[in-house]
Amino acid sequence: MLKRLLDYNDGEEMDIVVLIKNSQLRHNKKNKLFLAMQFSDGSGEIRGNYWDANNQDAATFSTGTIVELNGKREEYQGRPQIRIYSLRVVGPQEGYELDQFIKSAPEPVNEMEAEINKFVMQIDNPTWTKIVKYLLQKWHDRFYDYPAGKSNHHAVRGGLAFHTLSMLKDAKGLADNYEQVNRSLLYAGCILHDMGKVLELSGPAATQYTTEGNLVGHLVLIDEQIMLAAQDMKMNLESEDLLLLRHMVLSHHGRFEYGSPKLPALLEAELLHRIDDLDAAVYAVTNALQHTPKGEFTEPLLSQDGKRYYRPMHDSALDNAKHLE
Repeated sequence: MLKRLLDYNDGEEMDIVVLIKNSQLRHNKKNKLFLAMQFSDGSGEIRGNYWDANNQDAATFSTGTIVELNGKREEYQGRPQIRIYSLRVVGPQEGYELDQFIKSAPEPVNEMEAEINKFVMQIDNPTWTKIVKYLLQKWHDRFYDYPAGKSNHHAVRGGLAFHTLSMLKDAKGLADNYEQVNRSLLYAGCILHDMGKVLELSGPAATQYTTEGNLVGHLVLIDEQIMLAAQDMKMNLESEDLLLLRHMVLSHHGRFEYGSPKLPALLEAELLHRIDDLDAAVYAVTNALQHTPKGEFTEPLLSQDGKRYYRPMHDSALDNAKHLE
């Protein structure tokens, strides 16, 4: 069986066809140009730097290009990387398809959709259930195909739906434990909170931020979608139910410095923010641990303030968990 990107160990040389998931032309400390690159295939991702680059190299080896990568895996500052020897663009006549290099969520789409629909049926407020159903139908294909982020967490095909379903399961546990929680509002918030990413992101292949994503952002984009849905269904645009739902999505980042235009001012909004943060953290740490040898620490995780996590020699729960990426 041919080796894939993450099958190589430190010190091993490789000649492998991969996707350039991200490529950025940068200056080093001596003001020389290089390409900061992220390579991926169905097994995962590894970064690498293409030194002494120029503008033509940046155009040739751009994000979304399939290339033949010749290099060696090594470690730098606690993180795996590829020392690049050479790159060659792979032509369409060579038989490679973009889908071959895209990692998918560990749950089948049809199963995730069936589970999410069960939660939708438990939303008993007519305003919220109508808007949730309307937007799930409107953005159905993208919602079940797109990642939930570019790199930090759930950055896989179907990651948005996987993240949403995981949050709904957490929400159910909290609502079961705390009777004062408005289950319907919390479920609706979980389903809609990141749906704006179907407009913020370009899709599952070589994911980039769209112009809308860079200029507006997914919190405001989904608020706009909620209002457009309400208009289409001729709802009262000043009703409290609609205001509560809008507040859920607009405050779910929890802090102004995290891009939240409003701070949570509802119990359910506070829970939504914490569930979102929790699920993202669990995913990021688990994914890193699954790529870390037993008895060693993960690489520093930027999403977790640079912290490193230890993988125990014996951890059956982690060993038996579905592989994320």
